[in-house]
Amino acid sequence: MDLSYFSDKLTAGLTQLHYGDQPTALYEPIRYIMDLGGKRIRPLLTLLGAHAFTDDLAPVLKPALGVEVFHNFTLLHDDIMDQAPLRRGQPTVHEKWNANVAILSGDVMLVRAYELFFDIRPELLPTILRRFSQTAAEVCEGQQWDMNFETETTVSIAQYLDMIRLKTAVLLGFALELGARLGGASAEDADHLRQFGTDIGLAFQLRDDLLDVYGDAATFGKRVGGDIVSDKKTFLLLTAQAQANDAQRATLARYIGQPVAEAEAKVQAVRAIYDELSIRPQTEVLINDYFQDALHHLERVGAPAARKEPLRQLALQLMERES
Repeated sequence: MDLSYFSDKLTAGLTQLHYGDQPTALYEPIRYIMDLGGKRIRPLLTLLGAHAFTDDLAPVLKPALGVEVFHNFTLLHDDIMDQAPLRRGQPTVHEKWNANVAILSGDVMLVRAYELFFDIRPELLPTILRRFSQTAAEVCEGQQWDMNFETETTVSIAQYLDMIRLKTAVLLGFALELGARLGGASAEDADHLRQFGTDIGLAFQLRDDLLDVYGDAATFGKRVGGDIVSDKKTFLLLTAQAQANDAQRATLARYIGQPVAEAEAKVQAVRAIYDELSIRPQTEVLINDYFQDALHHLERVGAPAARKEPLRQLALQLMERES
């Protein structure tokens, strides 16, 4: 079944969501950010996780939308913390209104996300709400670690990978687990799908880190080299710092964490160190390792191959691979 079938269901469901009316200053920002678009990957994963086991997606749609509302709530607050001016090419909520509005609107989005789970079958609801709450806390933990790393001088590669697992990957894993459980999967199959989603999330974030350095600005969607300019501790930088010789380490120290007048010169200097140390192929190996681990978990899910194929196709699309 084509992925557009599931995307159309999500689009129709999103247009029917009602967040509230008054005061307008509370609810208009919610409608604004939810209308900005995006790939809708997380609710799509929920529908695909359910589709692996059932054709009845009606009971799955609202919880899937709950995952999307929650995800956008985190973006609303993350943008405040990051002082980001743009989201999906448009002004962020705190820029268009103000930070107080963005905080309060985000709070309501979290409430509405939970409400979209209320129609889940009673025998499943406690387990799913506990898993959702755990995942939500982990996403916050990941964001806090990310902020901590901005000021910490020593961050290990293992710490970074755990941070992106929490901040990005666990929600993809939960989205799939949610769909699987609602579709009637066994606990074992739901766990394999959760691991599939988590591994895909890790691969996707590492790929994003790689594209930030080596991507094409026209297709990447944001400034190439932005992570280098902002001294963001990514897998690429941490690996370079761990493997650099004395001269390379001195060059990195001259640019990282120091005010630099010429941003492009900084990007070129750090990228040159990455090239000398073969950081790009090392990153690609790790991305592929996570991708293969994900496919391994998908293979172990006890559902017909044809029903799992949309998940495999989506994973390939996210990695922009053909096989």
